Amino acid sequence: MTKKPEHETIYLRVKEMILFGEVIPGQPLTIHGLAESIGTGVTPAREAIRRLTAEGALVTLENRRIAVPAMTAHRLQQIELVRLTVEPELAEAAVARCEVHDINELEKLDSLVDAAIKGGDIHGYLEANYRFHFYLYRLADAQILHRIAETLWLRVGPSLRVVCGRYGTANLVDHHRAAIHALRQGDAQKTREAMTQDIRQGMGFIQQASTD
Repeated sequence: MTKKPEHETIYLRVKEMILFGEVIPGQPLTIHGLAESIGTGVTPAREAIRRLTAEGALVTLENRRIAVPAMTAHRLQQIELVRLTVEPELAEAAVARCEVHDINELEKLDSLVDAAIKGGDIHGYLEANYRFHFYLYRLADAQILHRIAETLWLRVGPSLRVVCGRYGTANLVDHHRAAIHALRQGDAQKTREAMTQDIRQGMGFIQQASTD
Protein backbone atom coordinates (compact mmCIF):
# COMPACT_ATOMS: atom_id res chain seq x y z
CA MET A 1 0.00 0.00 0.00
CA THR A 2 1.43 3.38 -1.06
CA LYS A 3 1.92 5.83 1.77
CA LYS A 4 0.12 9.15 1.33
CA PRO A 5 2.31 12.28 1.08
CA GLU A 6 2.47 14.27 4.31
CA HIS A 7 0.55 17.21 2.89
CA GLU A 8 -2.33 14.90 1.89
CA THR A 9 -2.37 13.24 5.32
CA ILE A 10 -2.51 16.63 7.04
CA TYR A 11 -5.23 17.83 4.67
CA LEU A 12 -7.36 14.79 5.53
CA ARG A 13 -6.74 15.29 9.26
CA VAL A 14 -7.83 18.94 9.18
CA LYS A 15 -10.77 18.02 6.94
CA GLU A 16 -11.96 15.46 9.49
CA MET A 17 -11.53 17.99 12.30
CA ILE A 18 -13.99 20.21 10.44
CA LEU A 19 -16.35 17.41 9.39
CA PHE A 20 -16.62 15.96 12.87
CA GLY A 21 -16.92 19.25 14.70
CA GLU A 22 -13.55 19.52 16.41
CA VAL A 23 -13.44 23.14 15.25
CA ILE A 24 -16.29 25.38 16.41
CA PRO A 25 -17.80 27.72 13.79
CA GLY A 26 -16.46 31.25 14.23
CA GLN A 27 -13.58 30.17 16.50
CA PRO A 28 -10.41 31.98 15.29
CA LEU A 29 -7.41 29.77 14.58
CA THR A 30 -3.85 30.46 13.53
CA ILE A 31 -1.78 28.39 11.15
CA HIS A 32 0.88 27.88 13.82
CA GLY A 33 -1.73 26.91 16.41
CA LEU A 34 -3.37 24.42 14.09
CA ALA A 35 -0.01 22.95 13.09
CA GLU A 36 0.96 22.53 16.74
CA SER A 37 -2.37 20.92 17.67
CA ILE A 38 -2.01 18.18 15.06
CA GLY A 39 1.75 17.79 15.38
CA THR A 40 2.90 18.92 11.98
CA GLY A 41 4.92 21.68 10.36
CA VAL A 42 3.60 25.02 9.23
CA THR A 43 4.03 24.30 5.51
CA PRO A 44 1.71 21.25 5.27
CA ALA A 45 -0.76 22.96 7.62
CA ARG A 46 -0.76 26.04 5.38
CA GLU A 47 -1.36 23.89 2.29
CA ALA A 48 -4.29 22.11 3.99
CA ILE A 49 -5.78 25.45 4.98
CA ARG A 50 -5.37 26.76 1.43
CA ARG A 51 -7.25 23.79 -0.02
CA LEU A 52 -10.01 23.89 2.58
CA THR A 53 -10.45 27.63 2.15
CA ALA A 54 -10.87 27.08 -1.60
CA GLU A 55 -13.55 24.49 -0.78
CA GLY A 56 -15.42 26.93 1.45
CA ALA A 57 -14.78 24.98 4.64
CA LEU A 58 -12.63 27.76 6.10
CA VAL A 59 -12.55 31.54 5.76
CA THR A 60 -9.67 33.95 6.24
CA LEU A 61 -9.95 36.52 9.03
CA GLU A 62 -7.81 39.48 9.96
CA ASN A 63 -4.34 39.05 11.47
CA ARG A 64 -3.70 35.88 9.46
CA ARG A 65 -6.33 33.93 11.35
CA ILE A 66 -8.78 31.44 9.90
CA ALA A 67 -12.12 30.04 11.04
CA VAL A 68 -14.93 27.72 10.12
CA PRO A 69 -17.64 30.10 8.85
CA ALA A 70 -20.71 30.52 11.03
CA MET A 71 -23.92 29.16 9.54
CA THR A 72 -26.68 31.52 8.45
CA ALA A 73 -30.26 30.73 7.44
CA HIS A 74 -29.53 31.78 3.86
CA ARG A 75 -26.46 29.52 3.60
CA LEU A 76 -28.38 26.66 5.18
CA GLN A 77 -31.18 26.95 2.62
CA GLN A 78 -28.68 26.86 -0.25
CA ILE A 79 -26.87 23.84 1.18
CA GLU A 80 -30.15 21.97 1.65
CA LEU A 81 -31.24 22.72 -1.91
CA VAL A 82 -28.03 21.36 -3.42
CA ARG A 83 -27.82 18.37 -1.06
CA LEU A 84 -31.36 17.36 -2.03
CA THR A 85 -30.33 17.56 -5.66
CA VAL A 86 -26.99 15.79 -5.52
CA GLU A 87 -27.11 13.17 -2.76
CA PRO A 88 -30.33 11.35 -3.70
CA GLU A 89 -28.91 11.10 -7.23
CA LEU A 90 -25.76 9.48 -5.86
CA ALA A 91 -27.81 7.09 -3.71
CA GLU A 92 -29.97 6.06 -6.65
CA ALA A 93 -26.97 5.53 -8.92
CA ALA A 94 -25.27 3.42 -6.24
CA VAL A 95 -27.96 0.73 -6.38
CA ALA A 96 -26.79 -0.74 -9.69
CA ARG A 97 -23.24 -1.14 -8.32
CA CYS A 98 -24.10 -2.29 -4.82
CA GLU A 99 -23.05 -5.86 -3.94
CA VAL A 100 -23.97 -7.99 -0.92
CA HIS A 101 -20.68 -7.19 0.82
CA ASP A 102 -21.41 -3.47 0.39
CA ILE A 103 -24.79 -3.85 2.06
CA ASN A 104 -23.16 -5.76 4.90
CA GLU A 105 -20.63 -2.96 5.35
CA LEU A 106 -23.38 -0.35 5.35
CA GLU A 107 -25.21 -2.31 8.04
CA LYS A 108 -22.04 -2.32 10.18
CA LEU A 109 -21.69 1.43 9.77
CA ASP A 110 -25.34 1.98 10.62
CA SER A 111 -24.92 -0.08 13.78
CA LEU A 112 -22.11 2.29 14.75
CA VAL A 113 -24.45 5.21 14.14
CA ASP A 114 -27.10 3.62 16.37
CA ALA A 115 -24.60 2.82 19.11
CA ALA A 116 -23.26 6.38 19.09
CA ILE A 117 -26.78 7.81 19.35
CA LYS A 118 -27.61 5.48 22.22
CA GLY A 119 -24.35 6.23 24.02
CA GLY A 120 -24.46 9.99 23.50
CA ASP A 121 -21.20 9.86 21.55
CA ILE A 122 -21.39 12.96 19.36
CA HIS A 123 -18.05 12.54 17.60
CA GLY A 124 -18.78 8.86 17.03
CA TYR A 125 -22.18 9.71 15.57
CA LEU A 126 -20.82 12.37 13.20
CA GLU A 127 -18.05 10.10 11.96
CA ALA A 128 -20.16 6.96 11.52
CA ASN A 129 -22.95 8.91 9.84
CA TYR A 130 -20.43 10.43 7.40
CA ARG A 131 -18.85 7.04 6.70
CA PHE A 132 -22.27 5.53 5.98
CA HIS A 133 -23.29 8.21 3.50
CA PHE A 134 -20.02 8.35 1.64
CA TYR A 135 -19.55 4.60 1.45
CA LEU A 136 -22.90 4.55 -0.35
CA TYR A 137 -22.09 7.57 -2.51
CA ARG A 138 -18.75 6.13 -3.64
CA LEU A 139 -20.60 3.19 -5.14
CA ALA A 140 -22.24 5.55 -7.63
CA ASP A 141 -18.86 6.12 -9.33
CA ALA A 142 -19.80 9.74 -10.04
CA GLN A 143 -16.74 11.75 -9.08
CA ILE A 144 -18.11 15.23 -9.81
CA LEU A 145 -21.28 14.71 -7.77
CA HIS A 146 -19.30 13.00 -5.02
CA ARG A 147 -16.96 15.98 -4.80
CA ILE A 148 -19.89 18.39 -4.54
CA ALA A 149 -21.43 16.30 -1.76
CA GLU A 150 -18.17 16.29 0.21
CA THR A 151 -17.90 20.06 -0.07
CA LEU A 152 -21.43 20.47 1.25
CA TRP A 153 -20.76 18.20 4.20
CA LEU A 154 -17.68 20.22 5.08
CA ARG A 155 -19.87 23.30 5.27
CA VAL A 156 -22.66 21.78 7.37
CA GLY A 157 -20.75 19.35 9.62
CA PRO A 158 -19.60 21.89 12.22
CA SER A 159 -23.14 23.21 12.64
CA LEU A 160 -24.47 19.71 13.25
CA ARG A 161 -21.80 19.26 15.91
CA VAL A 162 -22.97 22.44 17.65
CA VAL A 163 -26.57 21.26 17.54
CA CYS A 164 -25.69 17.84 18.95
CA GLY A 165 -23.63 19.49 21.66
CA ARG A 166 -26.60 21.62 22.65
CA TYR A 167 -29.35 19.01 22.53
CA GLY A 168 -27.49 15.69 22.71
CA THR A 169 -28.05 12.65 20.50
CA ALA A 170 -31.25 11.28 22.01
CA ASN A 171 -33.52 12.84 19.39
CA LEU A 172 -31.38 11.91 16.41
CA VAL A 173 -32.99 9.44 14.02
CA ASP A 174 -32.19 8.49 10.45
CA HIS A 175 -33.52 6.61 7.44
CA HIS A 176 -30.52 4.35 6.99
CA ARG A 177 -32.43 1.13 7.63
CA ALA A 178 -35.00 2.04 5.00
CA ALA A 179 -32.17 2.74 2.56
CA ILE A 180 -30.48 -0.59 3.35
CA HIS A 181 -33.77 -2.46 2.87
CA ALA A 182 -34.27 -0.76 -0.49
CA LEU A 183 -30.71 -1.65 -1.50
CA ARG A 184 -31.35 -5.31 -0.68
CA GLN A 185 -34.43 -5.16 -2.90
CA GLY A 186 -32.49 -3.43 -5.66
CA ASP A 187 -35.06 -0.64 -5.57
CA ALA A 188 -33.35 2.52 -6.78
CA GLN A 189 -36.37 4.77 -6.29
CA LYS A 190 -36.93 3.74 -2.67
CA THR A 191 -33.23 4.12 -1.94
CA ARG A 192 -33.43 7.64 -3.34
CA GLU A 193 -36.52 8.41 -1.26
CA ALA A 194 -34.95 7.10 1.96
CA MET A 195 -31.87 9.26 1.55
CA THR A 196 -33.98 12.27 0.59
CA GLN A 197 -35.91 11.94 3.83
CA ASP A 198 -32.68 11.45 5.76
CA ILE A 199 -31.23 14.69 4.39
CA ARG A 200 -34.43 16.67 4.98
CA GLN A 201 -34.65 15.47 8.55
CA GLY A 202 -31.02 16.28 9.35
CA MET A 203 -31.17 19.72 7.78
CA GLY A 204 -34.48 20.39 9.50
CA PHE A 205 -32.87 19.54 12.82
CA ILE A 206 -30.18 22.16 12.22
CA GLN A 207 -32.72 24.72 11.01
CA GLN A 208 -34.97 24.23 14.04
CA ALA A 209 -32.06 24.50 16.44
CA SER A 210 -30.80 27.68 14.80
CA THR A 211 -34.15 29.40 15.41
CA ASP A 212 -34.54 28.31 19.06
